Amino acid sequence: MSVSTAAADQSLCTPLPVLGRDVTVPLVTGGEVTYAALDYAASAPALQRVWDDVAAYAPYYGSVHRGAGYLSQLSTDLFENARRTVAEFLGCRAGDQVVFTRSTTDSLNLLARAIPAGCQVFVFETEHHASLLPWQHADVTYLDAPRTPGQAVQTLERALADRDPYGPALVCVTGASNVTGELWPVRELAAAAHAHGARIVLDAAQLAPHHPVSVTDLDVDWIAFSGHKLYAPFGSGVLAGRADWLQAAEPYLAGGGASRRVTRREDGGVAVEWHDTAARHEAGSPNVIGAYAIAAACKALTEAGWDTLVAREQHLIAKVRAGLAEVPEVRVLSLFGADAPRVGVLSFVVDGWNSSHFAAALSAEYGIGVRDGLFCAHPLVRTLLGTDPQTQGECGAPEAAPGEKSLNAIRVSFGAGTPDEHVDRFVNAVRELVRDGAKWQYRTEEGRCVPAV
Repeated sequence: MSVSTAAADQSLCTPLPVLGRDVTVPLVTGGEVTYAALDYAASAPALQRVWDDVAAYAPYYGSVHRGAGYLSQLSTDLFENARRTVAEFLGCRAGDQVVFTRSTTDSLNLLARAIPAGCQVFVFETEHHASLLPWQHADVTYLDAPRTPGQAVQTLERALADRDPYGPALVCVTGASNVTGELWPVRELAAAAHAHGARIVLDAAQLAPHHPVSVTDLDVDWIAFSGHKLYAPFGSGVLAGRADWLQAAEPYLAGGGASRRVTRREDGGVAVEWHDTAARHEAGSPNVIGAYAIAAACKALTEAGWDTLVAREQHLIAKVRAGLAEVPEVRVLSLFGADAPRVGVLSFVVDGWNSSHFAAALSAEYGIGVRDGLFCAHPLVRTLLGTDPQTQGECGAPEAAPGEKSLNAIRVSFGAGTPDEHVDRFVNAVRELVRDGAKWQYRTEEGRCVPAV
């Protein structure tokens, strides 16, 4: 949908109710203001619907797969129904497994432990650390940052053409950048991977909260995402996809629940028969509330309607981009160019400003929560900024003179629960800070910029 159409239709959708929408915070300049949470890319606020569903279940909480009592049976049903809901939300194929984990990071580390011996792994340097780092014990090739979606596909194809054609291979790629918000050509990358006999896992942590994601439509082998970015708290994540590598691998965690049968051997040791279902990698008492919260979020987003949610988010993106474009000192970071499709995540630098100082002023003087730094994507941000990884900035002093390279960046991110007022306040605050400077003094405390007493 075009930005103009999205703007015209945005009135059809009010923000989805989220927790914290009425929370007020103090300003250093006096008074209080409703908090503008614009750090969705780190953790999105919980949907009110999710919180209500969890609260309704909480009195009936019981052990999962462990007890014969009513509450235990009910909790087991809810846990397994949550698995089916997630599978439907992700458009999983028959035979795919949905494994509940702690997070996207946990999901990708699980898969990294399950890849076959001799597997070659290909990952772009532009990945978030959750998908960049788990493969270090494998035969991993890090691919240079592409500057267009087409170049990303060409880079992958060249790398795959040089690999061992008879061994297993895996490609790991993000769906939407946690730094720039730009959408990656997942379907085309999946086609390239499969054409060269490789499999592909999609890091959908930033994509799933903003767009429909389907294993089948995108033709990927696995999808990983986190509940806390999908408006569902309680520390749970998902790895969904093909079962064979997961069934063949030793359990990610050894313990109760993962084992089907345990016996003593004649030599005094222990023999274990592991489950070949998702339980194989879910040892211990599962996080039933986390899984149930994810399922509730999947239902809530589906029922709200993706067309409407995407249209309204594009309206907000257009407002932020237009507002930042009016401030010459602001540079928005991008790999694929200003017109690249994106979700509600934008990073930028401000000439003459330390990014930590700017973010601290947004919070302390305007009640706006954003993020500053390298966003757990150090190689990508440094590529975009062109900075030396050894350089450091100090709060309270300009990070870089006008026209010089910035050391860190500022990220604003939003989603289904963001009202227009938060975006408008952010744009106005950026304009005022650049024009007038900060109203307060700031100092460095434990590496962070904070208001001086």
